[in-house]
Amino acid sequence: MTNPDSETTAPTGFAALGLPPALVGTLTTLGYEEPTPIQREAIPPLLAGRDLLGQAATGTGKTAAFALPLLVLSAGGFAERNAPRALVLVPTRELAMQVAEAVHKYGKEQKANVLPIYGGQSIVQQLRALDRGVEIVVATPGRALDHLNRGTLKLTDVKLVVLDEADEMLDMGFAEDLEAILSKLPEGHQTALFSATLPARILAIAKSHLKNPVKIQIARERTEAGAVPRVRQVAYIVQRAQKPVGLGRVLDMESPTSAIVFCRTRVEVDELAEFMNSHGYRAEALHGGFLQSQRDRVMKLFRSGKADLLIATDVAARGLDIDHVTHVVNYDVPTDPDAYVHRIGRTGRAGREGVAITLVEPREQRLLKNITFATRQNITIATIPSIADLRTRRLELTRASVREAVLGGDLETYRNLVAELASELDPMDVAAAAVKLVHQASHEESAAQAEEQDAFQKPEARGDFQGGRRPSAQQAWRDRPGRGARDERAPAFADGGDGGGFDDERPARGRRERAPRGPGFESVRLFVGAGRMDSLRPGDLVGAIANEAGVSGDAIGAIEISERFSLVEVPEEFAEDIIAALRRTKIRGRKVIVRPDLHQ
Repeated sequence: MTNPDSETTAPTGFAALGLPPALVGTLTTLGYEEPTPIQREAIPPLLAGRDLLGQAATGTGKTAAFALPLLVLSAGGFAERNAPRALVLVPTRELAMQVAEAVHKYGKEQKANVLPIYGGQSIVQQLRALDRGVEIVVATPGRALDHLNRGTLKLTDVKLVVLDEADEMLDMGFAEDLEAILSKLPEGHQTALFSATLPARILAIAKSHLKNPVKIQIARERTEAGAVPRVRQVAYIVQRAQKPVGLGRVLDMESPTSAIVFCRTRVEVDELAEFMNSHGYRAEALHGGFLQSQRDRVMKLFRSGKADLLIATDVAARGLDIDHVTHVVNYDVPTDPDAYVHRIGRTGRAGREGVAITLVEPREQRLLKNITFATRQNITIATIPSIADLRTRRLELTRASVREAVLGGDLETYRNLVAELASELDPMDVAAAAVKLVHQASHEESAAQAEEQDAFQKPEARGDFQGGRRPSAQQAWRDRPGRGARDERAPAFADGGDGGGFDDERPARGRRERAPRGPGFESVRLFVGAGRMDSLRPGDLVGAIANEAGVSGDAIGAIEISERFSLVEVPEEFAEDIIAALRRTKIRGRKVIVRPDLHQ
C-alpha cells in the first residue's frame, strides 16, 4: 500500500507550466509567485512547439509569456555567426529595449545572449554584436529588414519568431516589412503573434503565417456588481479654447503621481507642455521630432519621477512600458476605439488602480459614444471642477497633511510654542492660524480669486461661437490669464471670463516673469523649441539671428533659456523675417520650432 506522505507533491505556479527548474528558480528569485492568465495559457503550447495567436491588453504579462519559452527553445546556442535561434519583432525602439532587458533578466542564469536592434542606434555596434553571435534578436521591423538586406542577419536557424504588439506595427506602416521578414523564415519554424486587438488585418496575417494556432483571448478584467473598476474612466465635456485650463483643473483635483497626456499633433504637444510648465507642473514633451538622446533624457526624467506629466503623441508613446503611471489623459478623443484601448492600457497595471480621463469637445461626443459602444466600457460623464471644488479638495489635502503630522508624533518642540500662544490667545484660533499657514504654503490663492465667480458650467461660457465665428486656438492662448485688457469678442473662460482660476491657484513652480523690453524699439518675444537639454546657449541664438536674418546683435533683447525651450526678444519690425530665417536653418544641429511666444 502506498504511503500518502511519500507521494510527490504536484508542481504549482510556474513549475506546473513545464518550465525547467533553473528558470523557475530565477523567477522565484525575481519575486514572481504566480503566472498571470496569459502566461498560464501561452507558455505550455509554446513549449510544445505550437503556433499561437494571443490577444491580451498591455500590462497583462505577455512579455514573460513568450520570453520564457523562447529562452527554453534557444538554449542550444547558435549554429553560426549572425544566425539567432529566436527573433522578436516589436513596433518601437523603446519596446525593443524593454523586451531585451526582460529576456536578459529572465535568462541571467543560463547567460542568455540577447541583442536589441533598432533605428537611432549605431549600426556598427549592432554589426559587431551580430558577428560575434547572439541567440535571441529583438528588433524593430525596419532595422531587422535592413540587416537582412545587408546579409548581416540570417534567419536560417530561427526556431521561434514572435510578433509583439502586432496591431501597433501595422498601424505604424510596417505591414510590408513584416511580410518581407516572415517570407525569409525557414520551414518548420514556430510563430507566436500577440496583439491587444484583433482587427481584420491581424487575422489575415495569422491566416497566412500561423499553422493551426492555439488561440488565446484574455478578456479585460470584469468588475463585479458594486465593485470599483480597476481603471476609472471619466470624460469631461469642454470647449477647445478652455481645454488647457480645464486640464489643469482636473489634474489639480486628481493629484496624479504621474500621468501621460496624449495629443494629436507635435505642435499641440509643445504648446501644451509649455502651458503646463508655466502653470506649476513639471511637464515633458515627447514626439517624433525628438532625437533618440532627447527621448532617452525625457523618459529618464519621467521614470525617475522628476517629471509629473509626459505629454506625447500616439506614435511617440507607442511601446513605452511604464509601470507607475496613475493617470492617462486623452487631450483629444481618439478616432479609433482601438487607440483608446491602447492608451488606457498604460494605467491600472499589475493590479494597481488607474484613472483614464478624456477631454471631449461638444462636436466629439459622437466619437465618445462609438468608443463606449465598441469597448463596452462604462465612461462617466463629469463637469470640469469649479473654483469651489478645487478649494474643497485643497482643504481635504491640508487636513490629511495635518492629520499625518499629528499621527507621526515628534511634536514636543512645537507644543511649547503652542502652549505659550494659548496662554494669551484662544487655542482654537492658534490651531486655525497654524492650519491656515500650512494651507497657504501649499496652495497659494489670490484675493481676487476669493471673490471670483466660477462660470465654467454656464451656457455662455460653454459656447465658443461668438458672432458666428469660432476663435482660433492661437487667440485662446493670447487670452490667457494675466494678459490684462482683452478683446471683448474673445471667448469667455470660466471663473469670471479669463480662465484665471487655474493660472493663479496653483503654486507657481518655474513660472516665468515677463522679460523687459529692449530700449529704443518695439519688441516681441519669440519661442524657440530648443533649450538647455539641447546644450543651447544665448550665443547660439544671437549668432543664428545675426547670421541668418541679418539683424544686428545689439538689437536683440532679453534671452531666456529653459530646459526644453527658449524665449528671445527681437524688434517687432524684423520678427517675421527672423522666424522665416530660423525655420530654414538648424540650431545646434537640428531644425527647431520658431514662432511668436503665445504668452506675451
